[in-house]
Amino acid sequence: MAFGSFVKLFLPKDKVFYTLFEEVTATLIKMGDLLVQALNEKDPNIRMQMLKSLEDLEHKNDEVTHRLFIELGSNFITPFDREDIHALATSLDDIADYIWGSAKRVTNYYIDDVDETVLALAGIIQRCVVALNKGVTELRDMKNIRTITDTCVLINSLENEADDVFDEAMSRLFAYTTNAIELIKKKDLYQELEIVTDKCEDAANVIESIIIKYA
Repeated sequence: MAFGSFVKLFLPKDKVFYTLFEEVTATLIKMGDLLVQALNEKDPNIRMQMLKSLEDLEHKNDEVTHRLFIELGSNFITPFDREDIHALATSLDDIADYIWGSAKRVTNYYIDDVDETVLALAGIIQRCVVALNKGVTELRDMKNIRTITDTCVLINSLENEADDVFDEAMSRLFAYTTNAIELIKKKDLYQELEIVTDKCEDAANVIESIIIKYA
């Protein structure tokens, strides 16, 4: 084997990890946008169709995440720690899973009354995934560390905002909801949406860990 060919075995393939992470976060933006659009749709039938279409995007992210893990197993040299690549891939996949999980709760529970809490949490999720995409894209060359840091701070702030929205909503829910079934449905949906923001914060924490090690 020629020396040049031997060396290529130990080099990252065209920075494939960056490309795959960017693809994942771009899909998360589509999921966040579609979630908000669907929840703002007044026609329940159209809303249900839009929410169910999120499954295709979730499956797409599963496929890309699988490719990330394959690359992780086949590349000797990686752009940053293998543990961080695995943690970031897992946390981003969790975001897609919980967005789809939120959509399924609306459809499976036949929730027609999309209230302000649901819309507020969906809006926060939408902003979080946009910030994540920006932070992940900047990882490619790490020239704008301040931008990456600012996106992580923003995501942490948005997660705190989601906590406040969730806490206030739960207080109102138990104070004023007399229908036990409706209470259970709303409580479960609120929790699932809030968990999405937790997973966004998890991803932001991994990104912060990466830039601390390599910036």
